[in-house]
Parts: sequence; structure tokens; C-alpha cells
Amino acid sequence: MKVLVIDDDVVARMMLMHLIDSCGMHQIMEAEDGAEAWRRLQDEPAPDIVFCDLRMPHLSGLELLARLRAQPALAALPFVLVSAAADGATRDEAAALGADGYIVKPFRQDDVQAQFERLFAAPGVDDEAPVDVARRLGIDAARLRLYFDGLGRQLEAAGLELAAADADTMTARLGRLREGCAMLGLHSVVAQLDAAPAADRNRVAAALGAAVRTVARQAARV
Repeated sequence: MKVLVIDDDVVARMMLMHLIDSCGMHQIMEAEDGAEAWRRLQDEPAPDIVFCDLRMPHLSGLELLARLRAQPALAALPFVLVSAAADGATRDEAAALGADGYIVKPFRQDDVQAQFERLFAAPGVDDEAPVDVARRLGIDAARLRLYFDGLGRQLEAAGLELAAADADTMTARLGRLREGCAMLGLHSVVAQLDAAPAADRNRVAAALGAAVRTVARQAARV
């Protein structure tokens, strides 16, 4: 797994890189601030996950996150903020912008490991295997992959348009997405969407982000 670590404090950056390396066999890249990370993300293949400090010169973690979520090609990139700030207001702001995780300094390996386990967990035990979905729908693997890819794009688009949509519009859209997920046997995603009230944008954003990752994992299994 390719991991990008961003922190202007070299000691903190090295410590976090060490903890990530202790969590498994990962290819770790580093950037000293958000501006450098943004340039790398424009010029290089995207990593699988980003760990980013909250407060940095030139481009803060929240500013970088906002840029990523506004760019369709990078909008679904798992993004974990790290900070010494543990207050609820900062966490809420991070969640509103679409952060997938939040770790409070000083780092602990258990906290870092938990992010990998949560964001890259195996498909839910209730999710159908792709081969069973294809058999049930009477389609081949190529067609099923197209269905998964299309559903993933719809979920990403819903996440990008979440802030501008009113509750009724979002409720209707989530209902359609739920139907698509059920058709493709993604019962864990259906449960996540059902548990996120349309009026609670933070929970909907988190559910949509998790759904995108689950769909991508299932597509990769086809």
C-alpha cells in the first residue's frame, strides 16, 4: 500500500512514518507541508491513503483536504488528519470537509493501526461475493465490473454535491444509491446509508466515503 505522510515537523513526520511501517508492508512517501503534497498529488500516481498534519505553513491540512475533495480524481482518497488539537470543534470541521479519520498527537501505534483496519477492512460478512452477484444477475464479469465502476462514480458525485443539496434531494439520491448497492449485493453499504440521516451531512459524508471504498474493493475482486 502506498502511503503519503505530510508534516512540517520532521521529528513528528519520522515518528509517524515509523509507526505506519510497523503496521505492515507499505511504500511510504513524505512531504514537508501541504503545498509540496499538493504538487506531488498533481504530478504522481495517487497514494492509497494520506496522513496529514492539521496546522502547517503554506497550505494547512484542512486546506489540502478541501482541495482534494473538490477534485473528482482525488475526491475519494482516504485522508486522515493528525493534530495535537483534540477539541470537538476542530474534529467537526475536519469531518465536515470529509476527513476519513483523525489522530491526536502524541501518536500511538494502536491509533495508526486502527485507521488501516477501519478504512481498508475486508468486505462486510453480509456482502455477496462478486461471482454470486454476476450469477444472480445473469451477467459476465466485464459487465459486473462496469456496474461497480458506475456505482462508484455515482457515490463519489453524491459526496461532492452533498454540501449544495437540500435534505429532500439528498434523501431521494441516497434512496437510489441504496437500491443500486442492494442490487450489487453490497448489504454492508446499505446498512451504512440507512444509518446516516440525510440531514446529518457529516454522517452522510462518512457513509458515502466508506461506500466508495467498499465498491472499489468489490470491483477489484471481480
